Amino acid sequence: MDHDLKNLGVPEEKLFSFHSHSDLESEKITAPRYSYWQSVFRVFFRNKLNVAILSILALLIVFAYLYPVLVEYDRFGQLLNPNAKHLSPSAAIQQFGFSIHWILGTGAAGQSTFDSIWTGAKISISLAFICAAINMTIGVIVGAIWGFSKKVDVVMQEVYNIIANVPSILLISVMVMLFSATFWTLVLALTITGWLSIAYFIRTQVVIIRDREYNLASRCLGTSTIKIAMKNILPFMTSVIVTLLATEIPSYISSEVFLAYIGLGMKEMSLGRLIYEAESAMVTPGWGFEFWSPVAVSAVISVVLYVVGQNLGDASDPRTHM
Repeated sequence: MDHDLKNLGVPEEKLFSFHSHSDLESEKITAPRYSYWQSVFRVFFRNKLNVAILSILALLIVFAYLYPVLVEYDRFGQLLNPNAKHLSPSAAIQQFGFSIHWILGTGAAGQSTFDSIWTGAKISISLAFICAAINMTIGVIVGAIWGFSKKVDVVMQEVYNIIANVPSILLISVMVMLFSATFWTLVLALTITGWLSIAYFIRTQVVIIRDREYNLASRCLGTSTIKIAMKNILPFMTSVIVTLLATEIPSYISSEVFLAYIGLGMKEMSLGRLIYEAESAMVTPGWGFEFWSPVAVSAVISVVLYVVGQNLGDASDPRTHM
């Protein structure tokens, strides 16, 4: 054996050395770094369909927010021109020359239907985002505390049973009649009780997980209810919250269109208001673009927002990160 070692030509102290033992080092696990949100976006963008849908959403938002800024839109600019009203796309292009403004024809006041749609889309999308932000923030926080605290549960159940039985359309009608039908009036009408159903849904999810071992341990250690709800429960429900948000944002656009269609919408020229004012054009030969164009755009915006949100909700489920 010694002869074999000498043949290697390496000193014995380099072949054999003592290795110190550390209890702390022995507990460390060698594993790649894991970032939750990095994994979420990796799973999301791995699907090429998600990339395409997200590109469509980005294009819609760019048109809705940048196009009205870059283009001076005057709804009544052609009001005194009788030859500019209710023109089909081909007739509008023949009348004014080829331009992006006239590719969808003109409306009842001679205004560009294309310009009207993107001005209205900006208002409708802003309404949806603001209402979703308010209702989701209040609903998620209240729902987490509601589901974890049994004392709060007793009170909130009674509040929910009373308010949930009041038709939302009745409440909105009263709000519109009491105040002028403006953007912020509709925001108030859609959020004054809109957070309650979200809170109840979150409460139901929290009840399922509130008595798990780590929550019981936190409670025994004296951790406050709010801290347990914020630190232990809500992060566990990220995928549920994102999926819920995916349904909430498009629903406000649909609600705004519906309310405007029945005459309870805001005065601003939103997509719903455009559809409401172009209702007669739906059955008039040659005027169809005035009605169906905003309908199509509102439908595309709602569907794209829903699909992006649903797929992002699926990607936010840690079980898909394998």
